[in-house]
Amino acid sequence: MGIKFCSLSSGSSGNCQYIETDRVRVLVDAGFSGKRIENLLSSIGVCPSTIDCMFITHEHRDHIKGAGVLSRRYDIPIFANEGTWTNMSNKIGELRDKNINIIQTDKDFEIGDLGILPFKVFHDAYEPVGYILYHKDIKITIMTDTGWVNNEIRNKIKGSSLYLLESNHDVNMLKYGKYPWYLKKRISSTQGHLSNDDAGEILSQVLLGKGEIILLAHLSQENNIPSLAQETVGKFVKKSGINTQKDITLDLTYRDRPTKVYNL
Repeated sequence: MGIKFCSLSSGSSGNCQYIETDRVRVLVDAGFSGKRIENLLSSIGVCPSTIDCMFITHEHRDHIKGAGVLSRRYDIPIFANEGTWTNMSNKIGELRDKNINIIQTDKDFEIGDLGILPFKVFHDAYEPVGYILYHKDIKITIMTDTGWVNNEIRNKIKGSSLYLLESNHDVNMLKYGKYPWYLKKRISSTQGHLSNDDAGEILSQVLLGKGEIILLAHLSQENNIPSLAQETVGKFVKKSGINTQKDITLDLTYRDRPTKVYNL
């Protein structure tokens, strides 16, 4: 077996990603209730008690809501950097000491046969990260919350087999929508969220057109439309010379259900 990936759900109401290799089963973020995550895992045939660990991107509720519950219920270790631990400890409840694992941003580590690199992103959290996961010759990038992607990040994520990339909002829908000005400003800032245009521009620079899978994530319910996100990103990618029907797979994540399980 290579590596399996499933976005259990992604959006402002919660985020949780599942990754499986021959030796480990992990979650990146646990932004739903413990019961909801149990049900999501069961829907893809995974028993929650078989999860080996959780990696947290940042302390916002839609990424940590069920982390403490699952850790206590199934004795699951949680990995996060010091800034995230400092700001989420009082939100997820008391944990066993052995399940509190502090990692360093931009420093690789390994769990079983999975390599993990937490990398700095730009979001209005204390020390937010994305994750690059390595297994044999397979590389997966998970980046759900960032307002900006600099050249350093682009170079790190390039060559991934699968990208779970934020495509949060359509610029015009946000601009002319019902959100108050302060919230529009936050979302569109370099500490906010990537737009469909941003996601398309980034992917046009990092994709090689060698069968990569792209999952557009964290779509806003108010300021985006799934088909619009897919269409907008596709236009940027096509301009770079990549055939979106033959060279890559351009799919969506969902806020209320899992994607299919991708086998890489």
